[in-house]
Amino acid sequence: MATSSRRVVITGMGALTPIGSDLAAIWQALCDGRSGVAPFRAFDVSRLPCRIGGEVPDFSPRKALNRADPRENAALKGMKMMARTIQLALVASKFAMADAHAAPGAIEPSRFGLEFGATMISVEVDDLMEASRLSSTGAVGQVDLKVWGREGIPKIEPLWMLKFLPNMPACHISILHDAQGPSNTITEGEVAGLMAISEAVRILRRNDADFFLTGASDSKMSLLSMSRHSLFLSLTKRNDDPQRAVRPFDRQRDGTVIGEGTGILAVESLEHAQKRGARIRAEIVGHGGAFDVRRDGTGLATAIRAALQLANIAPGDVDFISAHALGDPELDRIEARAIAQVFGVGESAPVVFATKGWTGYLGAAAGPIELVFTLLAMEHGQLPGSINCENLDPECPVRVHTGGLRPIQKPYVLKVGYTDMGQCAAIVLRRFDK
Repeated sequence: MATSSRRVVITGMGALTPIGSDLAAIWQALCDGRSGVAPFRAFDVSRLPCRIGGEVPDFSPRKALNRADPRENAALKGMKMMARTIQLALVASKFAMADAHAAPGAIEPSRFGLEFGATMISVEVDDLMEASRLSSTGAVGQVDLKVWGREGIPKIEPLWMLKFLPNMPACHISILHDAQGPSNTITEGEVAGLMAISEAVRILRRNDADFFLTGASDSKMSLLSMSRHSLFLSLTKRNDDPQRAVRPFDRQRDGTVIGEGTGILAVESLEHAQKRGARIRAEIVGHGGAFDVRRDGTGLATAIRAALQLANIAPGDVDFISAHALGDPELDRIEARAIAQVFGVGESAPVVFATKGWTGYLGAAAGPIELVFTLLAMEHGQLPGSINCENLDPECPVRVHTGGLRPIQKPYVLKVGYTDMGQCAAIVLRRFDK
């Protein structure tokens, strides 16, 4: 019989980020205040206005996956049909399963689900280059469609489209881990990952599954994607100072940088976790979503209040807030005002943890990766200081925690997400005691 009273806990996490690809390295970088933003190495970006970003260093799926395992070997054979976003997700899912101590076959397949967040996966220019060259008439932007059909299309890999569909990360992860339960992909910009986690919680609470891998993956590491974001995203001009370039809530902020990464959580019902003797990292006690139609913070405040209400706590119970804090001149103000609407201003308000200075713009993966950062802080009982907010913008009425490690004293923390289109999400975590 379905129920809405089941408790949901986090038992594992895996992340690939610009500051590291294992949890110990990530935590050390956070404590050291060492940013992962650096000059791009993947290809020549000399003609782009922003030439720095947050790349996952030394990423190699062929080193992370084991050829001796039949399922992992099958994934390796299919790598050429996976965009980088998918490859990142696949590797991080293995890390999350290992962190959850969920051995292959340990989870009943029909009760093992996938909820994943994604955005548009950009086409790789090389995949279409030869077909486009053959079909071009010589005039800029002109294609001979007859030549395209006769000579161009045969030059394109038959399964080419499967590299770029946003639901493919979830598909490949479910195949790798034999997850045959509920599966869905949410494409809602930078809150997609948080929304996916919230949906997994709903399904677990109504007893339609026992265990989920949930989160998001995103990579903007293609010339096409970077060119598009250079036109439509507010990017910093601080190419000569990458470590200090992204400055959330700072008076001198001038935009973000393009990044990549993936964050995946293993979440399950408390009963299921206890039955298999799993280590419990935290409990998900509240979540909310809204749309900020006026772009004034009201929608985000609504999402936060919904999450607090579901968690049955007051604003004063929250120890710190993991902010979205893109470093965008306008969006940071909107987010800060939303937080102030709920928590007030001054010393009584919880401090804010702003992490984009370490990573840059992570697309759909932002929320889950920042939840990993938050969970690491909860585990160690200390909150690292946000970097690059050196002169708080008076139009951002929040208390940004900077400097050294700060003790975490209250059991609840809040993660929020916000997009430039106005989608909003919030999740409340509780330190697990019993």
